[in-house]
Amino acid sequence: MAKRDYYEVLGVEKSSSKDEIKKAYRKLAIQYHPDKNAGNAEAEEKFKEATEAYEVLSDDRKKQAYDQFGFAGVDGVNSPGGGHDYSSVFRDFEDIFGDMGGIFDSFFGGGSTGRRRSRGGVSRGSDLRYNLEIDFTDAVFGTSAEISYTHDVACKTCKGSGAASGTGRKVCPTCQGTGQVRRNSGFFSIASPCHTCNGEGHIIENPCTDCHGSGLARKQQKIKVTIPAGIENGKRIAIPGQGDAGANGGKSGDLYVYIKIKPHKYFERDGNNVYCALPITFTQAGLGADVFVKNLENKKIKLKIPAGTQTGKILRLKNEGIPYLQNKTRKGDMYIKIIVETPQRLSTKAKELLKQFASIQGEEEAPEPIPLTEL
Repeated sequence: MAKRDYYEVLGVEKSSSKDEIKKAYRKLAIQYHPDKNAGNAEAEEKFKEATEAYEVLSDDRKKQAYDQFGFAGVDGVNSPGGGHDYSSVFRDFEDIFGDMGGIFDSFFGGGSTGRRRSRGGVSRGSDLRYNLEIDFTDAVFGTSAEISYTHDVACKTCKGSGAASGTGRKVCPTCQGTGQVRRNSGFFSIASPCHTCNGEGHIIENPCTDCHGSGLARKQQKIKVTIPAGIENGKRIAIPGQGDAGANGGKSGDLYVYIKIKPHKYFERDGNNVYCALPITFTQAGLGADVFVKNLENKKIKLKIPAGTQTGKILRLKNEGIPYLQNKTRKGDMYIKIIVETPQRLSTKAKELLKQFASIQGEEEAPEPIPLTEL
């Protein structure tokens, strides 16, 4: 059967860029890949045809020769035995399909996003999460807390080897220690994890009776966690090496302590600033006054109320907020919302005085409405 033009095979123009050529090949390779079309000879031929076209058009020198001389310019190039050299295409496969996974995982020999094992089955342990709830003031000023959790440690009986005393690990007879087996699929070889040793490259003939060959055991542990002043809700504290132990002597994972802060009865937090509300009397609001408000340390701080203060007005106390994590000498501010309280029970004398006050102020007349834009 006569060969089809390479540009026709990929469905691109001669002026197409390398990215456009790669994109076109990727689409065809996904469609006709042998793993996706098992036993379909026609799909395998189309996959070979697309791969051959891409091998030529993705190489500037070969593309130039093909554009000038056609098939005669590229037949046998870089291939002592004639035909095409697909090694350059295979080197591009990870770049082309690296973000896919799925049907190409076995072709690339894995692709798992979990623990990565090196030769000999050594792997890093898992990271762990612990949720810790603390009081509002502990988050402001810092504290320490003892936590208890369970994690994997190396088995004491076999010292983490997984093998019974006096025995050890044996090279896997199926993969000869490589951790992979290969099978032919069309014109290339596909690697996949060895099913005998699960990709570790070795097997344990006599597993440890305590850990059953895993080399790991569960242990409850107590540690003290230092919580820095100013930490925010949802932040995490990393404790290196306190996660699960790694397999076969691998590095331990880390422990991450996530902080949840209980709400305060009076204060709310926004970044490093705190907000609260303060009730004052009608006369304090009208005449002005010096009042005292408690800060985060429960100390009384003097606050000046200007004469004529309206309810809802917000006053600020500088440097009475929460310390910054990176600069302990710097703090946020405290904002106080003023609530003017209207008296609910008045004595006869107080009522008489208020009537006199209303008369002086002219409050007997109907007030003018306030424009909505001023509210």
